[in-house]
Amino acid sequence: MVPEEALLRPSRLYRAEDVQGRNCPIPAAPGVYAWYFASPPPLVPVPGCHQRDGATLLYVGISPKAPPSNGRPPSRQTIRSRIRYHYRGNAAGSTLRLTLGSLLADELEIGLRRVGSGNRLTFGRDGEKRLTDWMAEHAQVVWSATDQPWKLEEELIRSCVLPLNLDQNLHSSFHSQLSALRAAQRAHARALPVEA
Repeated sequence: MVPEEALLRPSRLYRAEDVQGRNCPIPAAPGVYAWYFASPPPLVPVPGCHQRDGATLLYVGISPKAPPSNGRPPSRQTIRSRIRYHYRGNAAGSTLRLTLGSLLADELEIGLRRVGSGNRLTFGRDGEKRLTDWMAEHAQVVWSATDQPWKLEEELIRSCVLPLNLDQNLHSSFHSQLSALRAAQRAHARALPVEA
């Protein structure tokens, strides 16, 4: 199956519990992943979005990024480590979690906060836990291993309606609204004291 078909017409979608255990089916390889949502977050426009098995495709991502042009070695990150981080990490290291948390802030009663030294922004221990639980219930993922994932990502962003992607997606009607929501979360967090 060609990589794009594996993402748009997968034989199945995977939930958090399918990928977190010892027998994780995601290869430790470079590739592209696609996030589907059984219940999209509030405000997200879904007309025109790709549907599969009752879920809506809202976001694609890659691992690793394209190799740096400055001669530094490329990232060793894989789609396995990246997908698992999106499911259980925090907003400081996952743009998907930052986006979802910003959209779900009122529903989940969470808000971005400065943590640690004050330079990192997350939804705090309790907020990230609520977001992880929400993703376990609503988010499903599928992936395709490919040697140059940035090329497939660019093609998917150009050809699909992906409202949660910001990078390379200025043509999205939701881009400015989502950017403003994320910026408001960051601004509010920076106005608050560092969370212990």
